Amino acid sequence: MLDARLRQFIKHGSLEIIWPDGRRARYGQKGAVPRAVVRLLGRLTPLKLAFYPDLFLGEAYMEGLLRLEQGSLWDLMDLLARNVSVRPDQGFTRLARFTLNRLVQRNSRRSSRRNAAHHYDLSYELYRLFLDQDLQYSCAYFARPDLDLEAAQRAKKDHLAAKLQLRPGHRVLDIGCGWGGLALSLAKAEEVEVVGITLSRQQLEVARQRAVKAGLSDRVRFELQDFRDVQGPFDRIVSVGMFEHVGAPHYADFFLRVRELLSPSGIAVLHSIGRMHGASTTSHWIRKYIFPGGYAPALSQVLPSVERSGLWITDLEILRLHYARTLALWRERFFDQRDAIKKLHGERFCRMWEFYLVTSEMSFRYGGFMVFQMQLAADGGVVPLTRDYLFEAERQISPFYGFSDIDRLAGETPKRVRRDVHAKSNDGRGRQ
Repeated sequence: MLDARLRQFIKHGSLEIIWPDGRRARYGQKGAVPRAVVRLLGRLTPLKLAFYPDLFLGEAYMEGLLRLEQGSLWDLMDLLARNVSVRPDQGFTRLARFTLNRLVQRNSRRSSRRNAAHHYDLSYELYRLFLDQDLQYSCAYFARPDLDLEAAQRAKKDHLAAKLQLRPGHRVLDIGCGWGGLALSLAKAEEVEVVGITLSRQQLEVARQRAVKAGLSDRVRFELQDFRDVQGPFDRIVSVGMFEHVGAPHYADFFLRVRELLSPSGIAVLHSIGRMHGASTTSHWIRKYIFPGGYAPALSQVLPSVERSGLWITDLEILRLHYARTLALWRERFFDQRDAIKKLHGERFCRMWEFYLVTSEMSFRYGGFMVFQMQLAADGGVVPLTRDYLFEAERQISPFYGFSDIDRLAGETPKRVRRDVHAKSNDGRGRQ
């Protein structure tokens, strides 16, 4: 069965399989690239791969039943991803996917906390080994193609800050604050009060320690709290990499809550993974081993809930391939630190996370995945009428838009410069 499917599926590149009995078979174009040679072990492995590759391909790699004799895991997944053709679901398949989505994405307060612990309460040392120094575990922003991971993550925070249009005295909510990097950066950039919420106890502990160390615990507070239980109002709300854990059945609740928490002149910015091919389901393997309850939505699933909430979409930006580049850099760092990670979590864990990082990168290169940044407001007049304010702000507050002073690359931009930019972005009616 697997042999027949591979002959039909592999049209680009060259894949050679060494079957459990030692036989060899080649698929695709002889001598073509990408190329991989795979050895399958275990009598039932080919049948499982043919029956349900979405789950068993990852499990076979984790358990050592799929071994690369030539090429790397990246080469294999690149080859397979290039051969995937996306076809729209029809009839029963679409209905089945919709029903499954509703069942597996019912993230109650209890299940949301359990799901967060599954992934984010892994050892802090693990994330410290492959993320940037600020522990940004979301898509970086490559404002210039030559940026390294540290710089691209810093550019991401500057990009978000420009969209938030912070002012002294603002009260800011960071929904899904991670290890606190964005909240602390916003407080350093402007005299604002930030409340960061997370469902991970380990993230909470690290974030609080970082606030004390930075001398910002008087203006930055972190809480173990569900977004549904927060008390407002807030002048600004930002959420980065958290919306993927909300679940489609709860989108209406999420945006209604954002609307309730925002002050009348408030602005919110949502940064989330999305998909361009319409509603689908999360990979069974990802859902089982990496992100239980997680789902990357199509905008067609999100926008109706925004419309019903009464919020304006004042800006919508699609980041293409930025996450693919981010994941590639994480993968390289993970491989460089593999021995240390193996000591922490073992060989099986390393293989599981290698598969997670590589397949995620392929999803953004070939699978129609992207990141959207959605700026929202209760009043459509609180944001300037053109996007010029955003570009002007970034040119002045970020070191990646033409600053000639090399010292700015490693330093903090003075608050005075930021405030000058804010003043220029006034919409002409005395409101910011």
